[in-house]
Amino acid sequence: MRSLHRRTRLVVASLCGAVVLAAGPTAADGEPGDGADSGLSTQVARLYEDAAVATQRYETGRREAEAKQGEVRRLEALLGRERGEIAVLREDLGRIARAQYRGGGGLPVVAQMLLAGDPDRLMRGQHLFSQANLALDNAMDKSRRAEARLAADEAKAVEAWQVVERRNVELAALKKDIEDKLDQARWQLQGQADASVAAGACRGAVRLDQPSTQVVGEWVTPVETYTLSAGFGSGGERWVNRHTGQDFAVPIGTPVRAVGAGRVVRVSCGGAFGIEIVLQHADGYYTQYAHLAAVTVDQGDSVTAGQWIGQSGTSGNSTGPHLHFEVRVTPQLGSGIDPVPWLAARGVPVA
Repeated sequence: MRSLHRRTRLVVASLCGAVVLAAGPTAADGEPGDGADSGLSTQVARLYEDAAVATQRYETGRREAEAKQGEVRRLEALLGRERGEIAVLREDLGRIARAQYRGGGGLPVVAQMLLAGDPDRLMRGQHLFSQANLALDNAMDKSRRAEARLAADEAKAVEAWQVVERRNVELAALKKDIEDKLDQARWQLQGQADASVAAGACRGAVRLDQPSTQVVGEWVTPVETYTLSAGFGSGGERWVNRHTGQDFAVPIGTPVRAVGAGRVVRVSCGGAFGIEIVLQHADGYYTQYAHLAAVTVDQGDSVTAGQWIGQSGTSGNSTGPHLHFEVRVTPQLGSGIDPVPWLAARGVPVA
């Protein structure tokens, strides 16, 4: 599932446009975003939250289903034992009947009593009769109780399986419905991004509600969950020289975070990088976030570590949804250094 709280299993062949195939991205002053843009970005962000909740419910339901399956397996084991006990009881009934027949020489017990020649023999016959009836009644009663338990436990096992199946179907349907809506909204958002890139002009920042979770530490990864794809210095036919950043494969619309506190020095929507943001940090380094689908900051804004500054996409020179992240010593392309050890040195391992 593509979700904010779970690593995506989609390995995207995402090659960023961090190469001088054309002039550098055209800077464009942000214009106020229209209501449709803002609504769509907000919708995508909200659907990500809904998808995260649905995934959590699905995982909880899956664990409950596994527990229920364990209960069903215990019931099935109990049913097996009960069936064995009933087979033994039925064998006991047969044994008692055969013993009565053999003890009476083929005559019923009542007939033996009537043919008794003296009181002692009559009393012994009556005692035998009572004992035989008692044993038979007990065996039959025990067998009936066991069969009743078996029927009840079989019904319980069937009901338990039905609960598991209904729960799984409901959760899967809920999860798929949200994922379908999210996927549709993602590509609508990307369509707006492509229109901005084609026009070479940004639509302006879309203000999103920031996440309620507090970031611990001064530095974070640019996206919360990800799969690493093209790394710094790697080669490829889409780059004239070498790859100048680290790619994080994430679905369109994934919230992109400022890795540290800083100031927005560039918001651009044209060229190979598509929609991009460049931040300046207090230690003199710059970080770039490219191929975005939307931005949530304007040039000149101050940002904090972990603040949402945009939404990932596949704008510009990109073959699939991902975030292209660079660390530079100047704001310009060509001064990049490997982002992975740079983040690691600040207590943020990337793996």
